[in-house]
Amino acid sequence: MKYVKRIIDKDLDLREQAFGAINILGPKGSGKTRTAKERCAFTVEFEDESRRDSYFLLADSNIDAFLNFPRPTLFDEWQDVPKIWGLIRLACDKEERFGQFYLTGSSSKKVQTAHTGTTRISTVTMYPMSLYESGDSNGKISLKELFDNPHLVVDGITSGSDINNIIFAACRGGWPRTLEIKNDEAKLLIARDYFKQICEKDISSLDDKKRNPEIVSAILKSYARNVATLAKKNVIYNDVCSNYKISEETFDEYIEKLKELFVIADVEAWSPEIRSKKALRSPKKRIFIDPSIASAALGISPEYYLTDFDLFGHVFESLVYRDLLVYSSSSGGSIKHYHDAYDLEVDYIVTLSDGRYALVEVKLGNKRIEEGVNNLLKFKRLVKEHNENKNKLPIREPDLMMIITTGDISYSKDGVKIIPITCLKD
Repeated sequence: MKYVKRIIDKDLDLREQAFGAINILGPKGSGKTRTAKERCAFTVEFEDESRRDSYFLLADSNIDAFLNFPRPTLFDEWQDVPKIWGLIRLACDKEERFGQFYLTGSSSKKVQTAHTGTTRISTVTMYPMSLYESGDSNGKISLKELFDNPHLVVDGITSGSDINNIIFAACRGGWPRTLEIKNDEAKLLIARDYFKQICEKDISSLDDKKRNPEIVSAILKSYARNVATLAKKNVIYNDVCSNYKISEETFDEYIEKLKELFVIADVEAWSPEIRSKKALRSPKKRIFIDPSIASAALGISPEYYLTDFDLFGHVFESLVYRDLLVYSSSSGGSIKHYHDAYDLEVDYIVTLSDGRYALVEVKLGNKRIEEGVNNLLKFKRLVKEHNENKNKLPIREPDLMMIITTGDISYSKDGVKIIPITCLKD
């Protein structure tokens, strides 16, 4: 299959000019190995059954021989031979050449290395495909350009998509393997199998500690029911405890392992003091790294969401999180949310490495866009009022305000840009 260019490729191009080696992390099945292979002259695949024993013997007898392969060299599933990390680190020191090695491996394998590889081995995280990468967004509107050009006109740009396409894309997920599959029903099997493998194998493979697949499934089902909400930990814990006996300590361990596998994420609160400290809240928003895992956990098909738009609204917010994470990554982006005691909420705050930030509301369809516009304008007004108080440290006003929707046309209202998710790219 022809390689589909990924947004992370731009980041990798830059890192190759600064580091001797690049270690790509991320969820299983997100395309790490394929992306690295496109950049390398030779691949050492430690899981290749025809060569596995030979590679292990070589590692035990003459580890330096791995440096003789054509460069750049990719070491896939390098955790099977942990000494590779130290070998590459020393090679980067001695040779002082850039872009010589790539490392990829399963997120379900964790090993301890004697050295971090700082300044020699750069570590970058790769996520599942955004809608632009999978071909579901036409990419007519660039997030970077929205930041760089406050006066960018987006009015009238159409997506050419509809709610059915977006629902299907959310259930299918951003897994590159689905691009090879022609049958739509078969595409949905990838996320379902992914969910099954997480519960039955991956979570126990991290440290070879047996964990109960049914408890893992229960946790993910509760996360799915509470996706893109500020559900407290005890809500999810009590969900699980209603059917299984598990201590809070063990529950916390399961949650951490699911995060290590890049399955779930907790979006932190953004807490500038635009109100009093007492008004600030710091709950975490429960999110899946890919929205398809939520649907798989609940056993839901795309057709179901046509009868439950409320639930899909939350799944859609998880999809937007994934895409914003991918689109902002080349600019050093991070994503948080805002919520205060007066129930003023902003779904996502996208902050770039240079300090610029965007306020983002996520709305399903057009009915609640007015509410979203008012929310963003209220937040901006609070920042302005805060800055008028000379006794307080000033806070930067938002550089961009936008609402991301499932609609089919983009437009502006009172300085807020309303943009269909299927028009957006990095």
